[in-house]
Amino acid sequence: MMRILLFLATNVAVLIVISVVFRLLGLDSLLLESGGIDMGALLIMATIIGFSGSLISLFLSKTLAKHGMGVHVIEQPSNRLEQWLMETVARQAEQAGIGMPEVGIFESPDPNAFATGWNRNDALVAVSTGLLHHMREDEVEAVIGHEISHVANGDMVTLALIQGVVNTFVVFLSRIVGHVVDRVILKNEQGYGVGYFVASIVAELMLSVLATMIVMWFSRYREYRADAGGASLTSRHQMAGALRALQRVHEPQDLPSGEFAAFGVSGRIGEGFMALFRSHPPLEKRIAALESSY
Repeated sequence: MMRILLFLATNVAVLIVISVVFRLLGLDSLLLESGGIDMGALLIMATIIGFSGSLISLFLSKTLAKHGMGVHVIEQPSNRLEQWLMETVARQAEQAGIGMPEVGIFESPDPNAFATGWNRNDALVAVSTGLLHHMREDEVEAVIGHEISHVANGDMVTLALIQGVVNTFVVFLSRIVGHVVDRVILKNEQGYGVGYFVASIVAELMLSVLATMIVMWFSRYREYRADAGGASLTSRHQMAGALRALQRVHEPQDLPSGEFAAFGVSGRIGEGFMALFRSHPPLEKRIAALESSY
C-alpha cells in the first residue's frame, strides 16, 4: 500500500510541476486565449484515465492469468512433482520474506514461468509443462527463485504504477496537442472540431510508442534484478545454468501481453529498434550479467 501511495504522490507532484511550468511560461494563458482549456480538470481527467486501466489490470492480474493461461492451481499435490513444486515455492517464499503464493502449472511446450498478483503476500507463481519437461530440478528451482524475486521486489505493483504514470502523460499531452491544432492552427472557435480529435488520436498513438519503450526498459531492468534474486535464493551457478538451459531449448515465445507478461523467465531476442519493445533482455546478456558478478 505504501508503494502505491508513494507513486500516486509522485505522479501528483509531477503533474503540479507541469502545471506550474505551463503557468510560468505563459502557456496556460495562451491556451486560455486560444479558446480555453482547464488545466486542472485536464490533469485530473488524465490521471484517472491513466491509472484506472493499469490498476484494474493489476488487481485482476491473478484471475486474468489463471483464465488466460489456463493455469491449474495446485490445491493439494497429486504427485511427487507437484509436492516438490509446493515445497520449493514455500521454502523460497519464506527465505524472501513473503506470504506463500499460489502455485500453478499451465500447458505449454515452451519452457516458461511467470509470477503475478497485486500483493507480495497474495501472488501466483506458475510454471509451464514445457519447463518441467525440458529442465532439471535444480534449474527449475532457480527459475522459481527468479519468479519469487519478482514477487518479493514488488515488481507487479511497480510496473503497473509506472504504466499508470506514463499513461497519464500520454493522455494529458495528446489533449494539449489536439487543442493547439484545433484552436491555434485550424482557428476553430466554437467547440472542438475534427482537427482536435484527429490530432489527439495521432498524438496519443505516437506518445504511446514512447511510453511503451519506457515501460519495457523498466521491465528489462527488473529482469536483471530478478535473476540476481533467483541466484541469492539458490546460487549464481544454478541461475546461470537455468538460463543456459533455456538457450539450449531455444529462445521461447513471449508470454501473452498483460500484467504478468513482464515477469516470465524468458523472452525472445529483439533485433534493432524492436529490441526496445521487448520485456526481457536477451538470455546471453542476462547470463553475462550473472557471470560478471561472480
